[in-house]
Amino acid sequence: MNNRDTYAKCALDQIPRLLGNMDRNSFSPTYGCFHRDYWLDKTSDFPDAVRQFGVQALALVYSNKIPNNIYCGETKILEWAIAAMDYWCSIQHNDGSFDEFYPNERGWVGPTAFTTYSIIESYTTLYKAIPEDTSKRIKKAIEKAAYFIAKGDLEEDHLANHQAMACLAVWKAYRLLEDHNLLKAYKKLWKGFLDYHVSEEGWSREYDGIDPGYLSATVSFLAKIYQDNQDQEIKEVCSSSIKTCSYFSYPNGFYGGSTGSRNTLHFYPHGFEIFGNSIPLAQSVAEKMLVGLDQGKLVPPSIMSDRYVFYRVPEYLQSYLDYSERTSNTTSLPSEKNDLSKYFPKAKIWAKSNSKNYILVNAAKGGVVKVFDKSDQSLVLNDCGIIGQLKSGKIITSQWIDEEYEIIQNDDSCKILGRLNLVPSNKYFNVPKQILFRMFLLFLGWHPLIAHSLKGWIRKILMLGSRPVGIWFERKISLNGADVLIKDRIKSDANIHLRKLSVGDEFFVRYVPQSRYFQSQELGITGRKISDEKIKEINNFSDWVEL
Repeated sequence: MNNRDTYAKCALDQIPRLLGNMDRNSFSPTYGCFHRDYWLDKTSDFPDAVRQFGVQALALVYSNKIPNNIYCGETKILEWAIAAMDYWCSIQHNDGSFDEFYPNERGWVGPTAFTTYSIIESYTTLYKAIPEDTSKRIKKAIEKAAYFIAKGDLEEDHLANHQAMACLAVWKAYRLLEDHNLLKAYKKLWKGFLDYHVSEEGWSREYDGIDPGYLSATVSFLAKIYQDNQDQEIKEVCSSSIKTCSYFSYPNGFYGGSTGSRNTLHFYPHGFEIFGNSIPLAQSVAEKMLVGLDQGKLVPPSIMSDRYVFYRVPEYLQSYLDYSERTSNTTSLPSEKNDLSKYFPKAKIWAKSNSKNYILVNAAKGGVVKVFDKSDQSLVLNDCGIIGQLKSGKIITSQWIDEEYEIIQNDDSCKILGRLNLVPSNKYFNVPKQILFRMFLLFLGWHPLIAHSLKGWIRKILMLGSRPVGIWFERKISLNGADVLIKDRIKSDANIHLRKLSVGDEFFVRYVPQSRYFQSQELGITGRKISDEKIKEINNFSDWVEL
């Protein structure tokens, strides 16, 4: 099997799983629904529209000859794909939106733009076989969804990849429906996306910083537009983004992770394959990540949750179909160079590559650092910073993006000074809270403005903003020849008492659904627990205490 076939295998292996999640009984009122928790297990009280993304995988395997593809040309696959599109229409709100996480969510991009794009692609592939009345219903639902997306971000989304997907969905709707109002809407959405793109550094904002996993997604979404809209501005954005993504392509074959604002480990390869023949670096990154995928690294569909496996399967099928034939005209990755030192002042990312190590630091996140030994391509240091627990039970950490951090960086060192922040994502539903939440959704969630305000409020609670406490930290990362030295110290300036404290290891604190998947590189990397004596010293409000 060549590396290209890895895309196909990773995708095709999951088709039975997708079909197992689908209601395939044509006499069922939920025929075509991919949300097994809803139609079979009865553990959900609404159908999650995002699962309908699976229809694109069915359309692709039905219509393409791929190695070991037993689904190509099968009548049942065609029937189920049409049923899935029809069911998508049936769960649409009157305003054109859909739900993902809870009833009456009316999500902008997550459930609406993503699924609209996948339905359009599936419809375009299969339209000749779709009954006329069903075809009209699907096109009408696409039109309603496209106009909903065209209204723009009403829920304080703050995610560049969502802005890019909104552009993709509306562009595809315009191409299908030939509605010039949608073309105008696309151009407006594109300008909105550019507000999130930091052109001089080649990255796009995910909440409050750079996230390499979602940056690869942005490249993928924009490249899909570029396939039939070869706007040079799109290519320029993708080219600079591909260059920045290359810094997060690690020597050991893994990608991204805790060095990003959203901790995502996934890599979207389709955009890199699309540009592989015109941008040599895109092919270099794509091949490095494809080898990693073949070796069981990255985040293959097989280890993803049922909600998100639906995204990845069509992405890999498209990557197989649009694979760029490898050439010798490639470009070295940053980690393969021996004299590189690069600092992104807006992203606050520091990359250093010498003959021995590849080092990547996200100073904006309090100095999260990864160090790789280039001789055996191994991860030798994975340090996500400081994490601890107060006597009140609240969790605090240095791994938080805070604009108040003081950062001093030069060629051989980086120092970060700031306060530890409370971790806000450790909040859970109990029965009374769940009842109150569902009552709110039942009585007020039908109102679009209230629904969007609620979504923005949830994001602020779980993901956004700084919550500093009265404990200061200082982290200094420096090079001593080929060695990497990390020095941490903290002090308390308020009546705050620590219960326990740890430094290093891999850990995540921001709530991001598409994160925290297990990777084998976590094994063998440990943190360091701070002794009770030192914690007592810190609690006595002394001067700086070395950790």
